[in-house]
Amino acid sequence: MSERLNVFKTYKLFVGGKFPRSESGRVYEVTDSKGNWLANAPLSSRKDGRDAVVAARKAFSGWSGATAYNRGQILYRVAEMLEGRRDQFVAEVADAEGLSKAKAAAQVDAAIDRWVWYAGWTDKIAQIAGGTNPVAGPFFNVSSPEPTGVVAVAAPQDSSFLGLVSVIAPVIAAGNTVVVVASEKAPLPALSLGEVLATSDVPGGVVNILSGRAAEIMPSLAAHQDVNAIDLAGAGAELATELEAAAADNLKRVLRPQAVDWAATPGTKRLMAFLETKTVWHPTGSLGAGGSSY
Repeated sequence: MSERLNVFKTYKLFVGGKFPRSESGRVYEVTDSKGNWLANAPLSSRKDGRDAVVAARKAFSGWSGATAYNRGQILYRVAEMLEGRRDQFVAEVADAEGLSKAKAAAQVDAAIDRWVWYAGWTDKIAQIAGGTNPVAGPFFNVSSPEPTGVVAVAAPQDSSFLGLVSVIAPVIAAGNTVVVVASEKAPLPALSLGEVLATSDVPGGVVNILSGRAAEIMPSLAAHQDVNAIDLAGAGAELATELEAAAADNLKRVLRPQAVDWAATPGTKRLMAFLETKTVWHPTGSLGAGGSSY
């Protein structure tokens, strides 16, 4: 029997629920921690970023309008699908970050658990971010959280999968849509995540994953008038300053970079970061001759 040829995996972007190559046709070599070639990844352009924003905006109304319970079901489905492809992600994370298989497995398991964690929060965040407000007068008002819109994210550079999930999951759990620029040196787990999302009931355009240079793609996303917020988790100090200045043009919400232990319990900070508060006032009226009111 003759030897089979190796079938190398072709990594592509994930935009609008589809898998395009970069419109520029560019790729770059991805290597492991020892410098060994792993794959060619698309080198995204600013045009790819704009296309991703269009897809995210198109998906926003449907995703934000879905029930919180339904969003939780979908996030849990992502965890289910990842569990079935656990070995693949363990191998990719081990290569990407130079970890032993045991340590890579711990990272992947934590990432799967994080999807489950945020799935549980989707229909509970309103209980801690909203409520009925005490007012003096013949009226009452109720505050409730609503998603901000399209969020651009610079993914962590040194946590190719757990860190990535930790910045994507809270954004979409809260009802936003996202354009994420994966770790430049270790994009393969992120691009493989797109394959999982495509088969996990996540509507196309809710999550859009780009690979390439954050310094090339993020400035145009930060300045984009149809992007409502940015998360600078993976941006260095100099780039973060540039992106903050660009984001000010249309008053984007900005989550600044800070030291984070991605393995720690995340809390609700990232869930709350990209929520707006809507307050509805309602007059009360007298009921019957007794003058009782509601």
